[in-house]
Amino acid sequence: MLKEQIFSSAPFAECHASSVLALRDGGFLAVWFGGSKEGNDDVGIWGAVRRGTWSAPELLAKVSEEPHWNPVLFRDAAGRIVLFFKVGKTIADWRTFRLVSDDEAGRWAEPAELVPGDRTGGRGPVKNKPILLADGAILAPGSVECGEWRSFTDRSTDGGRTWSRSALIDMTPRGGRKPGAIQPALWESLPGRVHMLLRTDAGELYRCDSVDGGRSWCTAYPVGLPNNNSGIDLARLADGTLVLAANLSGENWGPRNRLALRFSGNGGAGWSEPYLLEDEAEGEFSYPAVIPLSGDGFAVTYTWKRRGIVFVRAALWEFSAVPAEAACR
Repeated sequence: MLKEQIFSSAPFAECHASSVLALRDGGFLAVWFGGSKEGNDDVGIWGAVRRGTWSAPELLAKVSEEPHWNPVLFRDAAGRIVLFFKVGKTIADWRTFRLVSDDEAGRWAEPAELVPGDRTGGRGPVKNKPILLADGAILAPGSVECGEWRSFTDRSTDGGRTWSRSALIDMTPRGGRKPGAIQPALWESLPGRVHMLLRTDAGELYRCDSVDGGRSWCTAYPVGLPNNNSGIDLARLADGTLVLAANLSGENWGPRNRLALRFSGNGGAGWSEPYLLEDEAEGEFSYPAVIPLSGDGFAVTYTWKRRGIVFVRAALWEFSAVPAEAACR
């Protein structure tokens, strides 16, 4: 397993919410938001490229004198790299922008709003990557934080030019109330059968399933995995194995000091014991992003103490605790 800091010095004091994408030449692109402090007007979208070593952090987007948030990378069916990000003074008022590169992040087109004029808290992906479905549609995991915390998906059937939003996802009550849930992480197990895990304020992750390609969703239900109301992500590898990255605390707004990987070989019905990436009493290690690589490989990035971004490249054979069950059918 390779584990390294993306940069040792930077022109910003704080950084958070990374995303990562594999480049065609074997390199990687990572992005995050950075500035004096999360939510300040000087926060922009930064990135770096790994080709043997990581390039110096570069400012990729600053469309207004407002805070920028939660960049997300995606490769579309045409092979272009798409960078989504949020802009707005408050989370409830986010609007979503995108940048597109057709030369492997060498140059970027001018930023444009994803859904022009939308002021409902942000369309498209909110933190985790969209997925390209078997039918060719793009499905983006979205959520809103205006009063109630609610999740949804945005679906595009024309390569990302226009988007159709699902209804807000309903939640199974816990302790007499319906938990707030945001920042879904998506996978498709069979054509049209799509699933998500959800960050919640209930002390555990919830799951939701769709049988129609994300147009509609069942009521989300708890799965017993701890969640501290902090971001998660997962990726489905070529053999169907799911790789989940998440903090280990089950306390709402609990500590982000232990970050771990879990693996599922049965479509999320069961999970391995956690493999710790970080464990430090006073540290913050949070907001992971996970992508599949060729074969049984995968890559992860995450926030390191709000001062750095860590990159991990690994393969399943390095983790003896992976369950041996067949992938979910």
